[in-house]
Parts: sequence; structure tokens; C-alpha cells
Amino acid sequence: MIHGEIHQNVRQYINGRWETSATTGVSANPSDTSEVVAEYARADRRQVESAIRAAADAFSHWSHSTPQRRADVLDRIGTELLARKDELGLLLAREVGKTLPEAVAEAARAGQVFKFFAGEALRGGGENMASLRAGVQVDVTREPVGVAGLITPWNSPLAVPATKIAPALAHGNCVVFKPAELVPACGWALAEIISRAALPAGVFNLVMGSGREAGQALVDSPLVDAVSFTGSARNGERVLQAAAARRAKVQLEMGGKNALVVLADADIDHAVDCAVQGAYFSNGQRCTASSRLIVEAAVHDAFVSRLRERLKALKIGHALERGVDVGPLVDEERLARSLAWVGIAREEGAEHVWGGEPLQRATAGHYMSPALFLAQPGHRIAREEIFGPLACVLRAADYDEALALCNDTSSGLSAGICTNSLKHAMHFRRHAEVGMTMVNLPTAGVDFHAPFGGRKGSGYGPREQGRHAAEFYTTVKTGYMLA
Repeated sequence: MIHGEIHQNVRQYINGRWETSATTGVSANPSDTSEVVAEYARADRRQVESAIRAAADAFSHWSHSTPQRRADVLDRIGTELLARKDELGLLLAREVGKTLPEAVAEAARAGQVFKFFAGEALRGGGENMASLRAGVQVDVTREPVGVAGLITPWNSPLAVPATKIAPALAHGNCVVFKPAELVPACGWALAEIISRAALPAGVFNLVMGSGREAGQALVDSPLVDAVSFTGSARNGERVLQAAAARRAKVQLEMGGKNALVVLADADIDHAVDCAVQGAYFSNGQRCTASSRLIVEAAVHDAFVSRLRERLKALKIGHALERGVDVGPLVDEERLARSLAWVGIAREEGAEHVWGGEPLQRATAGHYMSPALFLAQPGHRIAREEIFGPLACVLRAADYDEALALCNDTSSGLSAGICTNSLKHAMHFRRHAEVGMTMVNLPTAGVDFHAPFGGRKGSGYGPREQGRHAAEFYTTVKTGYMLA
């Protein structure tokens, strides 16, 4: 891919063949809306059902393939992703608006994920234990679940799909992959690499289209044994209700209202760095973004002052421009939502500190200055996920109040603390009601080999990533045998 190229005829991949559809859509470059990134086929329900049947038919063969064969396939995919990380990163930056360095890093991460699960395919796992009865042998093994329907978001269109597809294939499942409609070119690019990795027809399928039609068909199908979804809490609840009603396995990642706590003993400049990276990089369009900055009273004013100066210095611009810190929001709708949140914050009486205005650049795009407010715990900007470049600061009298504010949310994905106190760091790690804690680190940014997921309204089902992925993509079988 090169800047300015229009990629024509991005199609579905079903049962080993590329297919067109009756309707098409277009994705545009959020840094320059006059540039078309992809024209893509939009799958209808019939095509999704065809993909599901193909996966179901292929399952018997693939589930009994050797670990070495699965490892070789995944390693081949990972190798090509890494070799083409610059090309894929350019495509991602054009379609999503992430800065080019971040986009290239995501493409590389996708390759590393496939490489990791190539190793997992060989490691397998199981247990042999002594029975309570003389002469009886007990074995515990893991078997693939079946057909996995994987529904992924637009904000990480290579890394998140890799996190789902790689373990599904490594453990012997067949896949129907539906990327978000905003990122068809990235979904297609990943599928095109997978299509050349010597997988049997039907083991991997790509369907592009709306969540209302393509996504719902995946969730409703009795042939889909497991559904893994990353997206909004509202849509996640719908997925859970529909899939669980027919007893399919369900895994949900639904974002969060993440907090970064800054104590008086923290290195303030480092804390500001953590806040800027966690709250504003990628325009806050990350489920782990820290939109609540809870600061101890003794350093509140100093922290806010330094954070404001850092925000003023950020360079907002075209994702491919050298030196840009933050690119555009992904589309017009998300820009409008973020600007609307600025209005809500003002109406509720939050104190405006900086930013929150639409920006004009040399190319027409979805640009916005990063917004910062001083808020109260009851304000909506302090309680609801925004998924945009807006954060609020909450004042806390001491550590105990900071922890209470951190936990005062229906979400529970990630939370961080900046402190030089080992006592407070260890207490926070134990008592923060989240799936992941960060000490002197941004709330956004995780390792691909460690478990990922949240508590409360942020997640449901087994964790993603690393060895823990086996909990979702396999089922446990216990065998007894008289010796």
C-alpha cells in the first residue's frame, strides 16, 4: 500500500474463496477525508451463514491436525506480518488515523502474537493425576471448542484480531472473523495473509459488514460454538444475551472508565507523562485509556498546571506527518461525540482547563485539541466512557479517598497509580477493583503474552491473551481408565 492508493475490490473470504457481495461500502482516511482507503463488499446474512457452515465442515479435520501443522501455519502468518509491518502500518495509519510509528508497532505486535501462539500450539498441555481408586488412571486434556465467531473493533484493527484469531487456530478451532465496518482494508489485509498460510478451506473465513446483519448472524447461529466480542458495553450485552441463550461460550471486552491515581509523593513530571500517554495518545480511543485522573490535594494544582502545558505542546495533525503526537479521530461521528462531551462537561459545571475545540489542518480531517476539565465525582465526564481525547481531574484528600474514587465506577478494566510508596503501591494492586493494575505506568499499554481483561461491566468470560486464552478456546475433558 502507498499513500493515496485506492484499494479496489476488498472482498469476503469464505471457504477458501474470495467473494463479492450485493452491496459495497467505502472507508476514508480520517486525516484526509478526500482520500478513499478501501471499497469493500458488505456481507449479507446468507454469506455469513455460508462462512459458518464452511467452518463447521472444516472443524473435524482441523481439530485433529497435528500441533506441528498448526504451529507452522501460525509461524508463517507471523513471519509475513513482521516482514510487512511498515506496509501494514501505513495502511492502518491511513484507515484509523493512528500516528505512523504507533501503527507500525501495532502491525509488528500482530505478527508477534501469531509467533507466540505458534509456540502455544506445540506446548499444548494436560494433566495426569492419581485416582482415589487403586489401579485407575486420571487424565485431564483440552480439546478445541468448535467454530469461533470473532467480532473485533476498529481502534486496533490488526492487534485485536490477532489476539483472537491466533489462539483460536492454535487450539484447533475454526474461525469466522468479522472486523468493524470502519476498518475493512485492515481486516482484508490480515485475512489475505492468513489465506496464503496453507490452511484447509473453511478453517478461516472473513465476513465484512454491519454488526446488525453480519454480526448478529454470527451471534445467532447454532453452529457457532464460541463468540468473542470486543466493543461497546451496550453491544456486548446484546451479544451475551443472544449467545448465552443458546449456551454458546461468550467472551466480552467492553471498555472501561479507567483511573490514574497520582499521590503527593509521586514524581510529578513522570505522572504527567503517564497521564498524557494513557489519556490522550490514540486520541483516547483505547479501552484502557485513563479518562479519570485522581490527584491527591497536595499536588493537585501543580499536576494540573504541568499537564496543561504538556497538552498545549502536543502536535495534532495528519497521521503520516513526521513528528505528530496525535492524529485525527477515526470518523466524523466520533469527532462529533467527543465535541458533544465537551459541551456536556461545560453544562454540568466542570471547570475547563484546556482544549476541546475542532482543529483545521492542511487536509480536511477529524481533528480535535485534547480536552481537560476539573470535575466532581458525579459529573458525567467522570462516570461514563468517552472514547475520545477528553480527561478530567478529580481532587482527593488522601490515598484512601483516591482509592475509593478509583473504585466508584461500574467498570473495572485498568487502573494505575503514580507513587514512590511501596506500601501504597502494594495496597492499590490488591484493592483496586479492576482486571489490570499499573504502578508508575500509563493505564494503556499491555504485554501480549500476559492475560488481558476486566471485572464488573468491563468484561465477561475468560481472559484474553497468553496462555490464559486456552480457557476460552478449549474445553476440558477428564478421562478415567482402569490400568
